[in-house]
Amino acid sequence: MRITIILLLLLTSLVAKDSDFSVIMNEPYDDALFDITQDYDRQISAVGFSKVYKDYSTNQNRSYTDAFSYLASVSDIHGSQMHLLKINSYANITLNKAIKMSTFSEAVAIVKTPSNGYFIGGYTLDGSLIVLKLNSNGNTIFHKSFGTKNYDRMNKLVKLSDGGILAVGSSITTRSKSDAIFESGLGLNDIYLTRFSKSGQKLWSKKYGTEHDDRGIDAVEAFDGSIMLLGITNYGVNKNLTLMRLNENGNKIWIKDQKFKQEVAPSKIIRLRDNNFLISLTQKDEMGKDQIRLIKFDIQKNTIIDKIIDTTYSSGLKDIEEYSDGSIIGVGYVKDASNTDGLVMMLDSNLEMLHQEHYGEKNYDMFNTVTILHNSQAAAAGVYTLEDSQESNMWVIKFNRDATIAQKSLKSANIYEEIIKLFKDEIASNIISIKEDLNIEFIDKELNFKVAEYKLSDKQKIFLDKCSSKLIPFLHKYKEYISTLEINGHTSSEWGSANFTNTYLKNEKLSMNRSFSTLSHIFKTQDLSKQVWLSNILKGSGLSYSKKVLRNKNEDREKSRRVSFKIILK
Repeated sequence: MRITIILLLLLTSLVAKDSDFSVIMNEPYDDALFDITQDYDRQISAVGFSKVYKDYSTNQNRSYTDAFSYLASVSDIHGSQMHLLKINSYANITLNKAIKMSTFSEAVAIVKTPSNGYFIGGYTLDGSLIVLKLNSNGNTIFHKSFGTKNYDRMNKLVKLSDGGILAVGSSITTRSKSDAIFESGLGLNDIYLTRFSKSGQKLWSKKYGTEHDDRGIDAVEAFDGSIMLLGITNYGVNKNLTLMRLNENGNKIWIKDQKFKQEVAPSKIIRLRDNNFLISLTQKDEMGKDQIRLIKFDIQKNTIIDKIIDTTYSSGLKDIEEYSDGSIIGVGYVKDASNTDGLVMMLDSNLEMLHQEHYGEKNYDMFNTVTILHNSQAAAAGVYTLEDSQESNMWVIKFNRDATIAQKSLKSANIYEEIIKLFKDEIASNIISIKEDLNIEFIDKELNFKVAEYKLSDKQKIFLDKCSSKLIPFLHKYKEYISTLEINGHTSSEWGSANFTNTYLKNEKLSMNRSFSTLSHIFKTQDLSKQVWLSNILKGSGLSYSKKVLRNKNEDREKSRRVSFKIILK
């Protein structure tokens, strides 16, 4: 029975609800996202490509002497274009920008700049490489095209500690050893690296390879400034995993070729917090099914862990990231004979699987990239295909630490609408009032304190029990959005014949006592689990008479002797 349940879970994709943080850009024609990052204002930015096809009938009245002139005239009218999305915590798209160029182009990588802008890396479909620098609004600061005279392809853009970037990809060989950037190899493709300074100056370009087909997959900077490069070499039906350590100028320190009996496809290398490295790759098993393989190694190319993650269906992790506790999140795909879904997998520091979930509908869905967010959630981007559709869409989704889908943040207006419904009877009876800033005032005179008193009356206790039985479960339901529940004590402004100093200080102490009496009564009536949670959000404070209740511009002393609640969102 247990096996049957597990299989049913694997066969059933998780489809997002309205409250889930899942954003699908259903644009005309195919589009996809390939890289993602978090901005300094906590928004999420992702890049990829979209396609556009415009009416070019305006060119029909012109005559051309050759086909090439005609093709040039329509080259910027249709095709792929770089696309940048920015999404806030409410899952609203705040920036949706297509970067149009004269040649069709796709973006594969995004890197943050210190000014909250971006480096965008990509390539044109005629074989040129592109690096753009954008400001935080997506406007172009500079645009650089580079590469060889042959067909080049970028795979990753790597952020370096000096603020510069490293473009990783491949280039069809020059077949000439006289080429200044050529180091070795006369194969179909060679690994191609280009380093830029933080100002966008190209520092160097180098190629590496063998007489076979070599491709640069990814790279990462080591703690000492050297570069750890991940590549793949294809020769016939065989593939070698290529690891190469380079100094900051691109010169080889060591190279390691690891041969596999199975077909392999590397996708990502990251530097871990212990300054070792982790590679994600897939390999075919004897049934031709993709299996996830993770290899951890040190800076001297010694293997520490080599782990295969066995899954029921063909699976792969296209991107991996490490949490501060050493655990790993990976995203990619899981597929059977009929469809492909986006895969999210959590592993511990020893690469043992903790959780996995997959998301999508009945067609082709996949995650290409993941980034860990400031609050330990993660955001992934990729492609999503609607049911009964053949066109892919841009997709961004946010996850919790257990691989479940995260919820959208709620605006105060949303919380306000819900809490008004919750306390509609008390509001209609003029017992409490709730403002849009989520301040809750007790307006029934029987809930006020008598002069100089702070101990709760029986009527106050009964009301607080009724109120907290609604309020506390409500706040717990939305706990991921709640920062603080303030319980504020208030007083009127008089205090016998005391001078100003003593009047204020005595009222301040009295207001704090009123706050504490209310806070402690609510806290003591909760079970242990609620108490543990409340201990993180409760805040008691005394406001003395700084927030007096006024009536006709005069102080209403009786109504000023009260407590009020204030809900503060994250």
